[in-house]
Amino acid sequence: MRTVDVPGAFRLVVPGNVRALDPAPAMFDAMLRGWEKQQQSRLLAKKTIGDRLSLVRRFALFTATYPWEWTAEDVEAYFSHQLSGASPLAHSTVRGQQGDLQMFCAFITDGRYGWASACEEAFGQIPVQVCHDWNTADHVAEYEGRPGRRALTYDELQTLFDAADDLVEQKRKRRRKGMLAAWRDAVMIKQVYAYGTRRRETAMLDLPDLRHNPRAKQYGRFGALEVRHGKASRGSPPKRRTVLTVPEVDWIVPVLEEWVDEVRDGFSPGGHPALWVTERCGRIGVRRLDEVFAAVRDHAGLPSELELHCLRHTYITHLIEFGYPERFVQQQVGHVYASTTALYTWVSDEYRNRLLEASMARRLEHTNEEGLRPR
Repeated sequence: MRTVDVPGAFRLVVPGNVRALDPAPAMFDAMLRGWEKQQQSRLLAKKTIGDRLSLVRRFALFTATYPWEWTAEDVEAYFSHQLSGASPLAHSTVRGQQGDLQMFCAFITDGRYGWASACEEAFGQIPVQVCHDWNTADHVAEYEGRPGRRALTYDELQTLFDAADDLVEQKRKRRRKGMLAAWRDAVMIKQVYAYGTRRRETAMLDLPDLRHNPRAKQYGRFGALEVRHGKASRGSPPKRRTVLTVPEVDWIVPVLEEWVDEVRDGFSPGGHPALWVTERCGRIGVRRLDEVFAAVRDHAGLPSELELHCLRHTYITHLIEFGYPERFVQQQVGHVYASTTALYTWVSDEYRNRLLEASMARRLEHTNEEGLRPR
């Protein structure tokens, strides 16, 4: 196949009048630069590209060979290693990494980019596709997350909130410096549940994202939350959505109001717009959100398998149990497909029993009506 001037092509990455002293590592680095340019042309996120390049480097380091020397057996050995040990990778992570490695091999073996012919000329070998159906995982289950990721029960949720408030009270009584931070953490965890936001969505919230809802004037400027940094599709900018404050969790309104009007200024944020600020007057980080949840969870004595994202599962589950239509729930949490929302739903036995009792009551009523009809 003829080489053309496409982003990431060999002739655009490697100058024709330059010869490397050590050609093998130079060729590998050039491949990675070419793949980076090819992905940038597809408008993929910087983090996505960085993670993929890092994976390819780790794979090459594990095999101690270069891409034109890789074999299918290398793939099997690498992922067998990743799935062994005390902390094996999740199934979804393995599938994602295998897909990324397969894409890299597809890139360097595509004749339009010229990498295969360049390797043959320089090393007498050409790269091949080493990821096949028989050495990669199939996507056979709808949900591949860790079993411990689930919705909290109502009692667990209350215990979590009580533990967060208790940490604030402990710092206050001891006159500790971290009281404001503990207060922020307690409110932040409650906000994550009350609006079902993801980690990055939460960290990127600004004060102007607190919005009025003309249909719920009683909530003032806390009638809705404008999420501007929602999870993006590949090659697309972050998605936006407006999350309405629902009556069942309107207790969040005075909690947020107190934080915004009274507590937040204690951090001296100045003109910083972030809703959640740090002691250094910056925006709170995504990793810090996980650390906050883990500390509160452990203080509450809840299972260590629970993580911050479980609050999003809990929010979706509770909206369903509150009786909101599935389409409304889907829009609240920003899911493209209803099937994704369904995977997040963990309705309680009590809720299912209520549905069963209601169905039995309707059937009994229908039977009685049939029995009263004249024949």
